[in-house]
Amino acid sequence: MKKKLLIEARAQKSSARTLEQPLEDLVPLSVFRAEVAAWAKRIGVTPKEIRLRPLKRKWASCSSRGCLTFDTALLKQPARVRAQVIVHELLHLKVPNHGKLFKALYKAYVPEAPNEIE
Repeated sequence: MKKKLLIEARAQKSSARTLEQPLEDLVPLSVFRAEVAAWAKRIGVTPKEIRLRPLKRKWASCSSRGCLTFDTALLKQPARVRAQVIVHELLHLKVPNHGKLFKALYKAYVPEAPNEIE
């Protein structure tokens, strides 16, 4: 998921990497995994694996084998941004591209999200 999707969050992400944030500003990993599980159940998909690691150019990715990888910096983002990224990647388990179906499903699950998807 390219950062263009979340212009507002992009600025927060780059500042999060350059500024030290207190540990209490991070969402616990267990909470993040619970968010992913809740959205996966709602969407009706089951990721084979969920990974977190530092990514330089995007918030997350979805492999053709069903493995989701999220940027560790996402744990510092507001719940709204995390939900947008999580839904985007989980939808790729149903629709592998960014065509009309993907965009319609994305808007149905996250109506407040920006219109731009890449």
